[in-house]
Amino acid sequence: MKFRIKAMFAGCTLVLGAASTPALADGTSPQLRSASFVVVSERTGQVLVEQNATKAAPIASITKLMTAMVVLDARQSLSETLRVTSDDIDRLKNSGSRLRVGTRLTREEMLNLALMSSENRAASALARYYPGGTRAFVNAMNVKARMLGLADTRFADSSGLDPRNVSSPRDLVRLVSVAATYPLVREFSTREERYVKLGGRMERFGNSSPLVRDDTWQVGVSKTGFIREAGRCLVMQAWVRDEPVIMVLLNSQGTWTRTADAKRVKAWLETLDTERVAALAPGSGG
Repeated sequence: MKFRIKAMFAGCTLVLGAASTPALADGTSPQLRSASFVVVSERTGQVLVEQNATKAAPIASITKLMTAMVVLDARQSLSETLRVTSDDIDRLKNSGSRLRVGTRLTREEMLNLALMSSENRAASALARYYPGGTRAFVNAMNVKARMLGLADTRFADSSGLDPRNVSSPRDLVRLVSVAATYPLVREFSTREERYVKLGGRMERFGNSSPLVRDDTWQVGVSKTGFIREAGRCLVMQAWVRDEPVIMVLLNSQGTWTRTADAKRVKAWLETLDTERVAALAPGSGG
């Protein structure tokens, strides 16, 4: 499979150059198994490698990064108690949840569980308690997408269970970059675990990505996603050789493929000479 490496303007605006350039001098590139992906140097805005990067596709729970930003933009009290109701039950995919109807948690706890453990009922409750309710919340998600210039991105719910939630790898680079400016998104999406009191007992919730527990990784933002239509997805802001990189991996078929692809990208970046990476920078010629 042939990968394309293109120049783009700094700032992760995803404005690509008109022509593709060769991969690297020796033609090497990471052999990834995700159907669509892009890897970007966040410092320079340079696309290092991509495939199907402009193709919009379902993004599953990657959606929750936008959900979190809309919640935080509203500046509602994080200590307010929210209650899970029957309206939060997933009747589209029939997914399960440990948050039973009647569960009461603070908005901060709901946000934490939505980002860290990809809790769908938490994401639904956050939307319901938004001023104007769920409909207004989803509208705010789409308005923010337009404000960020995410032309390939549309949202239909706050959890990502609806396959009409779509985006492209390029758009998701921008989404991750903006999400990384929210301290709570960084904290909650990379938190390893949290204990929450449910039904009189403490329950452990873990992060849906094993990479946040891996000491060889320095992760700033992380979000996984899965529904049948989207495959297994992973977006990350991480540091490799002390450089911030954004990875977007969509539609991996296999439980561990997205994680393995992220490891392949990291290993590939760690083998590159600084001069070879610099040669890909915008304005470097060639």
